[in-house]
Order: sequence, then structure tokens, then C-alpha cells
Amino acid sequence: MKNTKSETTDGPISQFIDYHYRHFNAAVLKDASHAYRRHLDSGGSMLVTLAGAMSTAELGLSLAEMIRQDKVHGIVCTGANLEEDVFNLVAHDHYERVPHYRELSARDESALLKRHMNRVTDTCIPEGEAMRRIETAILKEWTEADKKGEHYFPHEFFYRLLKSGSIKHYYQIDPKNSWLLAAAEKNLPMFVPGWEDSTLGNMYSGHCIEQDIKNVHTVRTGIEYMIELAEWYTNRSADSSIGFFQIGGGIAGDFPICVVPMLHQDLRRTHIPLWGYFCQISDSTTSYGSYSGAVPNEKITWGKLGEDTPKFIIESDATIVAPLMFARVLGW
Repeated sequence: MKNTKSETTDGPISQFIDYHYRHFNAAVLKDASHAYRRHLDSGGSMLVTLAGAMSTAELGLSLAEMIRQDKVHGIVCTGANLEEDVFNLVAHDHYERVPHYRELSARDESALLKRHMNRVTDTCIPEGEAMRRIETAILKEWTEADKKGEHYFPHEFFYRLLKSGSIKHYYQIDPKNSWLLAAAEKNLPMFVPGWEDSTLGNMYSGHCIEQDIKNVHTVRTGIEYMIELAEWYTNRSADSSIGFFQIGGGIAGDFPICVVPMLHQDLRRTHIPLWGYFCQISDSTTSYGSYSGAVPNEKITWGKLGEDTPKFIIESDATIVAPLMFARVLGW
């Protein structure tokens, strides 16, 4: 389980960051990246959490390589990030970019709706080629499992789908740029809280209502995910300090960071260590009552982080910061 220190020479992106990123958020980006590497080099593991629309932002271009090079040991993501990486995998050529999205009127938005183009900031996801194509494919996995009385987590259904090769002929990007495909190939531990708050989660609910799927528990969800996370953390932390790298806020970050106080306070596993590293990239500024904008020190009072835990918060756009940090960790 120990990680071997990389002997590679750092590339031009890493050199640029080290030379130019000296102050303010830039300096925190550099410091957090070096601390990430030190954490891994000392034998630590890293859990990465994905909120927002990072898959539609094509974070797979860097995250997939992080997974392949064992710089990520577990992922917590929203249902949207889980599915949108695969949407992009099979429908990339049908996506449309809207660089003038700030100028769109309500009528312009309605026109996109009529064309079944679902907008995420400057990017429109095509319903037919992306969402319905994957619904058709994964529905077969859901119904087969349902008939057999089998139960799997949302990410496990995606792993089964990707490993089966049944949608391979639809691929429209280089498969090496799909982070979920990289995760499936490594059978990476994954946790997807609140999966029902996603396009496919909505579709699954519809198929349960229509009785295409008889047992709603064919897809396992929230509480079972927390149980799995608790066991994963207990086992992994026995010989590897686990770091927490949070992209954005919301349930993707809130759900997993609570596992440590739950283990300590509810299961009385007080010997289990706290998170060994913490970094959050967030554009949610610190304010009263904003959990996503809470500074790391606040987490000490909840039994999530310790006084000496390396703590970083980078108040910036994750679509800019995360690829740079991954590049620095990889030594690009």
C-alpha cells in the first residue's frame, strides 16, 4: 500500500508554477501541490471529491492520469460528475460551446431547450446522443440485475457498463481522457452520495415508478455508501494516512469528511487517525453559515481535522486550479 517516491524530473508546467506562483492564492496552489506530493511520498493515500460540473469541464484530461499513476486512491463525486464523464465519452462531437452564454436571453434559453441542448455554463449537453444513449445502455444493466435480485452501487453499474465494451463503438474522445474509465480499469473505490440528484438518478426513479424495475434497491445508495466509506477508511488508514482533496463544496465534500467523527463518536473507533491532509478549491468565500466556505480550522471543532493537519484553501475557479495542481503533482 506504500507509494514509491517519483524520480522523474519536473516538466515545464511544474517549473513555471514554482517560479511564478509566489503569493496569495497562487502561492497556496503551489504549497498545496507540494504538500500533496509529500503526503504521497511519505506513504499516504488521497481521497478526491468532485462537486460542480467538473466532468463537463473535462477534468478527465488530467484526473485520468492522476488515477493511472496512483496519485488518487478513492473518489467521492456527485451523480452528475459520475454520469457526465461518460456523456462526454460517447457524445463529445455533439456538444456545443456557447462562449457568449452571459448574453443569452430567456428566449435563447428556450430555443436551446427545444433543441434538447442542456446548458452547463458555456457548454450544452445533447440529450439524445448523451443522456438517452447512456440511459438505454445502463437500463439493460439495471433490469438484468433487478431480475437476478442483485444490488450494485451507481458507480458499479458504470464500471460494469464500461468494462463490458457495449458502448465502446460510441466513444468520441480518446479513452485515456475519461477519468471514470481510468477508475473502472483500476476498480478504484468510489462513493456517490445523493446519486438520485442526477439525470440518470431521475431516469432510474421513472423506471421504478413504471415498474420496469421492480426493486428500488437494485441500485444501492446513501446509507450503504457511508457504511462502505467507513470500512474503507478504517482499513486503509491502518497503514496509510489518508488525505482529503476537495474540489468545490456541497454533498461531495460534506458527506465523506464526516466519516472520521462518525467513526470516533458513533462507533467508538477512537484509534483511527484524522485526515492527514486537507485542501479545498472553492469560489465560495468565507461567510456566516456557509459550509462550503468554512475555513479548514473550523473542521477541527467537529473532529475532522487536527491542529497539525496540513490545511489549504484556494479561493478560485476549480476549472483553472485543479488541472494546474494535478500537473504539479504529476511533475508535468
